[in-house]
Order: sequence, then structure tokens, then C-alpha cells
Amino acid sequence: MVSIKKIESYKDYGKCLCITNGVIEAYVTTDIGPRIIRFGYVGEQNILCSNRAAFGPKDDKQFTDFYGENKRWENLGGHRIWVSPESYPETYYPDLEPVDFDITENGAVFTPKAESENGVAKSLEIKMDADDANMQVIMRVKNISKKDKDFAVWGISVSEKGGTLIIPMNTNDTGLLANRVISVWPYTDLSNDRIYFGSKYATLRQDEKYTKPIKLGFDLNCGTVYYCLNGDIFCKRFDTALPGGSYPDGGCAFETYTNENMIEVESLSELKTVKAGETAVLTESWSLCKKPCDADFKNDKSIDEMLEKL
Repeated sequence: MVSIKKIESYKDYGKCLCITNGVIEAYVTTDIGPRIIRFGYVGEQNILCSNRAAFGPKDDKQFTDFYGENKRWENLGGHRIWVSPESYPETYYPDLEPVDFDITENGAVFTPKAESENGVAKSLEIKMDADDANMQVIMRVKNISKKDKDFAVWGISVSEKGGTLIIPMNTNDTGLLANRVISVWPYTDLSNDRIYFGSKYATLRQDEKYTKPIKLGFDLNCGTVYYCLNGDIFCKRFDTALPGGSYPDGGCAFETYTNENMIEVESLSELKTVKAGETAVLTESWSLCKKPCDADFKNDKSIDEMLEKL
């Protein structure tokens, strides 16, 4: 059974709402954000990064000219809703104001202030299963402008450092044609040992020793990735890349970014024209399980053996 309670203060994030079924728990900020700032088994490790001090604000002249004096954007950590393609400063909305929320039967809907500067209004909904380690995260972005807009909904889970992300790549036989899209950002060094590419899997390890970031994108037909952190596995499922569909950044339905502080697990909806008054939706299914065995994250067979035991 899902229960919900208000938390007066969590770390340095202020007020939060705790949603739990006794197996897992999710904390969502209501003084700022919203961010899902905690997700994990009850009383155990947090899968998401909640180290606010690790992230510096963005508040340069270009930013304040667009949003106003004394405005700033903070990463904050946790899970957030963005809009793709990424642009500065538009994407970096300064969401540091109180968030409205409505409690539902098995979760809550969180509604921040509408972004009049960008012509969009966002909402985040959590639906938690009654008695297992699963929940849905539903992200909605409404076009509140008077013109059509082209965008994709972008769900970004800023996750705790120290783990390894498993990305099952496309393996379908397309004959003489390519069967996958892999996008690489210009600051990424593909020879870095945090990255592994096999024939079936790619993996990315978060390592606090490296300050140079890495960012990769995939079309990812399976719509499933796994973040292994200590003894837990965080599984994120999302809409698969639609055949013939248009996706941001060269055709990516999934992206990941890492630096010395965290790793991001990101899904994207189809990039399409959203008419004035219409809403685009992205739904992610989150689940947790215990790691069934050790695995060599630079060996496809070893990864297969671990995932088969889930």
C-alpha cells in the first residue's frame, strides 16, 4: 500500500514529499524544482545524487539578461524534466521556486511555475506500485505559447557516483544497412577506460578520479538500461525508438553524461511539432533489484549472465 507524508527538511533541499510502499521510497522536492531527489529501498542507499553543493550555479550575464537579475540555475541532482534540443539559456530554467502538488491514490502530481519565457508548462507525476520495487515517472510538457514548437521531453536522472551503466545496444540484423545510432559529444574521449563497447553492450563507469566529462547517445530500440550501484541495480525502461521517428542529437532516444560528481541516465521522447495548447508526454518505468552476482562490465558474456538472473 502506498503512503505519502510531508518531510519538513531533507538535506539542504527544504521541504519534500515522501512516497513509499514500504519496499521503495521516493522523495520529491516541493520548495524548489521539482526533483526526485531520493529513490531507493526504504532506509538503504540513494540511487540518485543528492549532493547539492557539488554543482555550481549558472548565472552569467547571458542568463540574467534572459531570465532577470538574481536568477540562477542549479543542477541540484536528482531527476528533472528538461526539453530537448538543448540550448542556453532556454533549457536551463531557474526552477528554484515552490512547487504545487496534488496527492493521488498511489503517488502525486508536481506542478512547478509555468515557464513564460520559454512558452512551456511542465508537470511530473509519480505512480508507485502497491507492494513491489516499481514505479512510473510521467513527464508532461505543455506548449502554452501561441505558436507551434518543435521539442522532445527529456527525463534526466542525475545518479549517485561510483556505479556502472549498462546499455544494451541494437543487435537486429539489417543486412547492408546500419543497425544503430551512436552520438558522441566533442569533449568525449572514446579511448578513456570508463567506456566499453562490446558487440551487444556498451557500459560507462562513473569514476570520481576523472574530471573530463563524457557524453554519449544511442537510439536504443530495447528502451531499457541498467545502472549498477554497489549491491543495487536501477532499471529504467522507456518508449523505444520509433522506426522512422525523429529524435534529438542525431536520432537518440537515450543519452548519458558523466563527470567526477555523478552520472546521468537520460531518456528522450520523439522530437515532434507540439501545437499551441498541446502536451507532449514521456513515461519512464523505474525498478530496483538486488545485484544477483558479480559481473565483469567489460565482457558481454559476463553481463549477459548477470542480467539473465534478474
